[in-house]
Amino acid sequence: MIQPNIPETKQPRIVIVGGGFGGVNLAKQLKHVPVQVVLLDRNNYHLFQPLLYQVSTAGLEPDSIAFPLRGIFKKQKNLVFRMAEVTGLRSEENILETGIGEIHYDYLVFATGSNTNFFGNKNIEENAIGMKSLIEAVQIRNYVVKQFEESLLLQNPEEIKPKLNFVMVGGGPTGVELAGAFAELRKYIMPKDYPTLPQSLMNVYLIEAGPKLLASFSEKTSQKTLQALQDIGVRVLTNTGVKEYDGKTVTLSTGEQIQTQSLLWSAGVKGIPVTGIPADIVLPNGRILVNELNEVKGFTNIYAIGDIAQMTNDPRFPKGYPMVAQVAIQQGKNVANNIRLSLEHKPTKGFNYKDLGSMATIGRNRAVAEIAGIRLSGYLAWMVWMVVHLMSLLGFRNKLVVFINWFYRYFTYERGTRIIIKRGAANIVKLRQSVNG
Repeated sequence: MIQPNIPETKQPRIVIVGGGFGGVNLAKQLKHVPVQVVLLDRNNYHLFQPLLYQVSTAGLEPDSIAFPLRGIFKKQKNLVFRMAEVTGLRSEENILETGIGEIHYDYLVFATGSNTNFFGNKNIEENAIGMKSLIEAVQIRNYVVKQFEESLLLQNPEEIKPKLNFVMVGGGPTGVELAGAFAELRKYIMPKDYPTLPQSLMNVYLIEAGPKLLASFSEKTSQKTLQALQDIGVRVLTNTGVKEYDGKTVTLSTGEQIQTQSLLWSAGVKGIPVTGIPADIVLPNGRILVNELNEVKGFTNIYAIGDIAQMTNDPRFPKGYPMVAQVAIQQGKNVANNIRLSLEHKPTKGFNYKDLGSMATIGRNRAVAEIAGIRLSGYLAWMVWMVVHLMSLLGFRNKLVVFINWFYRYFTYERGTRIIIKRGAANIVKLRQSVNG
């Protein structure tokens, strides 16, 4: 039997599943607490997901937004990291089953994040492209560049258009940012790299089922976002859902059809399932019911934080907190503090979310932000967006690389290395399937 080879300890053992924003910040807060922290993740790096879309459009290289977990915690003596996936839970024995063996815990925290939600539509799930991991973003970049290269081999515009019609589904920050990035590809990169392809053959669509873009923002900000996207040539369709997609044709709720080989889905996310958690406390969206302490319903030593946690005690968010990084970070800090308090036999404190604001970038010199009741748009919001994201990156090297990259791109109108990394003789269908799988 495989053994996790974790050092034995007489101190309480806290097992954290997931090295995202919540898990990393929870582990950091436990640095000086007399416990042993065991951090598990299927990857050996922390991923800065807000900039994934820039990797997928060749704006940044993959290693610019990923930082090794061992590098983050190299000075934290009470932490052990293991790369592993959870396979089960025996809560009555305080045993977590993983691919590297069984791990005993005193406290267990699930911070497993979220995945793309296709809302049960199997055809869309099989043919559309999600974007929640680094490998998916790299494969999208490969796929998009390959579409351009193959378009050069065709002469009939009607055959080229489906290759260069890019459809984004979901009018949240990710969809808006993706649409803006693809519009910039058309404006700045297509004339340089593919001068024989008329720009008119490339179309960027953004489809939103709701009445407005950026639903959590004010109506005024939403309207500014819509106008900015239209100004750079994005075709925005609101109050429009996607009914079907077979890999070639998108059928909309209005009856309209769009011929495309590229449907990028960012219409929703769902919690990543946790094997062993009772089914009656797992919601259809994959989130786990927790109380105000982030304790999983029915347990006192098992917690869930971030995207995976469904906390409904805040009247401001009756359907649960938004699945964003700030919620995960703040919940991680609060759980760490409560574990420390419980070890000291002191009263614990319920979670109180402090909304630090929201922002989204639309493209060059264009962004929107709502912070502490202040609404920003245009160049100023774009500068604020860049500073916030730059400072949030882990590691000095990553901050420096991204800053230099952005600085260089601003003055040269260039983007990152647009190379296709082949995987054997895989064709486009196989590539799309690997992205989804």
